[in-house]
Amino acid sequence: MASANLNIMIKAARKAGRGLVKDFREVENLQVSVKGAGDFVSRADREAERIIKEELRTARPNYGWLGEETGEEAGEDPTRRWIVDPLDGTTNFLHGLPHWAVSIALEHKREIVAAVIFDAAKDELYVAEKGNGAYMNDQRLRVSGRTRLTDSLFSTGIPFAGRGPLPAALQDLARLMPLTSGVRRLGAASLDLAYVAAGRYDGYWERGNKPWDVAAGILMVREAGGFVEGIREGDDPLESGRMIAANPQLFDAFAKVIRSRD
Repeated sequence: MASANLNIMIKAARKAGRGLVKDFREVENLQVSVKGAGDFVSRADREAERIIKEELRTARPNYGWLGEETGEEAGEDPTRRWIVDPLDGTTNFLHGLPHWAVSIALEHKREIVAAVIFDAAKDELYVAEKGNGAYMNDQRLRVSGRTRLTDSLFSTGIPFAGRGPLPAALQDLARLMPLTSGVRRLGAASLDLAYVAAGRYDGYWERGNKPWDVAAGILMVREAGGFVEGIREGDDPLESGRMIAANPQLFDAFAKVIRSRD
């Protein structure tokens, strides 16, 4: 049984997702503004965050807020905070590529305790609560059981338009790709992590994420039995934005390859 907070999050994600699907069908007509080089913000993105914020704030007015579009706002309850990406994969969305998601996480005392990732285009709803497991459309999620890098598929993000540590990302790829079945770069970190939780990917790493990109996904992987750590040992992956995620059998070998330059 989902908690009251998780039900609130699911309702908000589904409501925002319905609006995004409608706009996605008319993607060529979207009013798009430029927020930065290669970083586009659509009317749909802003409207989705408005819907989510209204739903969550109405239900829990005392909680804090951190959203991609509207930034951070303190709440009367300093121990709880929503962390929201209303449209992870904006570039995919604007190009008509059906790989994007709504991501909502609840943080309590600096720990993620509930998560929702809604892939509205595919109608896949990923949910997790601390201690209660992770699910996709009511099906329990488990990370993959692969044990060898050579059999495994990984995902990552690659910096674009001068943003982020491109040389480091290319060095990672050069070291890892010869050892594996392949690496994918699909452009939505929340879904990368959800796919690790579902066993579709065996591992994920990236440098330069924002909290709203990965907060929900970190809990999803852990509740599906996977490991998530900072690229530098001891770092908080949510705070640093630099992380490695994988199933337990592969984690050490995978981390050794990625950490060999740090």
